[in-house]
Amino acid sequence: MGEGRDDPRVFLVEPEQRGVVPLDRFHIPHRLRRTVRAGAFDIRLDTAFEAVLDACAAAGPGREDSWINAPIHRLYGELNARGHAHSVECWRNERLVGGLYGVTLGGAFFGESMFSRERDASKVALVHLVARLKRGGWRLLDAQFLTSHLSQFGAIETSQAAYLELLRAARVLHPNIRSLFEPMTGAEAIFYALQPTTQAS
Repeated sequence: MGEGRDDPRVFLVEPEQRGVVPLDRFHIPHRLRRTVRAGAFDIRLDTAFEAVLDACAAAGPGREDSWINAPIHRLYGELNARGHAHSVECWRNERLVGGLYGVTLGGAFFGESMFSRERDASKVALVHLVARLKRGGWRLLDAQFLTSHLSQFGAIETSQAAYLELLRAARVLHPNIRSLFEPMTGAEAIFYALQPTTQAS
């Protein structure tokens, strides 16, 4: 993380309590289910990674500064170019209105940041991410910190020791990376997001 948008330094954070989204207990609020099922947004993967990164770093109400500084922006761009970082994007009328990005390692996906320019856009992106992760055989969705935004989906806090055990088990898995990019309707996203997790080989 960076101390601020204009700070050139980068430091590592290892919280005592880690936020995770248990994939086998993922919850979708009922109103959001209707929005996802209706296909309110065009969902795309990795078509505008840099734009998602910029949007997540942009100032907004209650978020005047950002931990995404120039070195972090560059590093995530390189990870995306190498196929390790991905964005889930919500588009409407060819305009990027919301999304998220993160990094995949084995069967773990590390959610980094999300943004919305329209109501529910980042939430819809999260549902589509979870659906694709579960369909492809991922087992761990790391949220870093627990927030009220994430708690409505079933996110919890776990000790760093317990988190490292989850991470060790997930890292040795080989999920189907193609499942992230295969087309998925809103109804299919709800179906897969609420299915029990399956073990990848």
